Amino acid sequence: MSTVSFTPLATNLAHGEKPPKFSGAEFKRWQQKMLFYLTTLSLSKFLKEDPPVVTKGDSDTQRSTAVHAWNHSDFLCRNYILNGLDDTLYSLHSSVKTARELWESLEKKYETGDAVIKKFVVGKFLDFKMIDTKMVMSQVEEIQIIIHYLLAEGMEVNESFQVASIIEKLPPSWKNFKNYLKHKRKEVKLEELIVRLRIEEDNRKTKSIPHKRKLEDESKANLAESSHNHKRKLPNNEKKQGNTKKF
Repeated sequence: MSTVSFTPLATNLAHGEKPPKFSGAEFKRWQQKMLFYLTTLSLSKFLKEDPPVVTKGDSDTQRSTAVHAWNHSDFLCRNYILNGLDDTLYSLHSSVKTARELWESLEKKYETGDAVIKKFVVGKFLDFKMIDTKMVMSQVEEIQIIIHYLLAEGMEVNESFQVASIIEKLPPSWKNFKNYLKHKRKEVKLEELIVRLRIEEDNRKTKSIPHKRKLEDESKANLAESSHNHKRKLPNNEKKQGNTKKF
């Protein structure tokens, strides 16, 4: 509970970066940015505080000062939050009286949507499998993006789990290399794993170049031989119709 000795906000507070407008998606991320913004303005406590309690022993001046200071700061906090909403959501929530009520109302309404998104991202992560027809490093980047979304949704995904997941999701043609990584006694860091995968993929590219050239050369040789055999089968003196003259 607040006391009557309420100190009005200073006017020269340093402002943090204003968060983007919330339109109904990725509420948790927006909420964290808004909370930081309100903290830099010394207004975040109004998201949890109740109005000050004025006792019978307080003078009228004390009562008036405490209530006015609290109402003013709560008004600022509430409107900073409202201004962080897009126009449609602003109109929908502008009737809420206090910053705390507004904050709790937004949590109640949009955290359910975030739970659905979280389940979708988790499912996408579990279903993700690397394939041989795409570059491994590009697929590793896709996994890291999914993990980034998991972290943004507040899920704990430690580095060891990320490393094990990437190794387990390597494509079929990487089976031997995957087994090599899985049986290493020393724990592999994420950055080290990325470097190893990049080197391995570069080595595979280098080895595949002579093989491709050999296949191309064999294909050209077969084509040339086929063309030569075809020419040998043609008659040596082929008579052309229409060359005989009528007398």
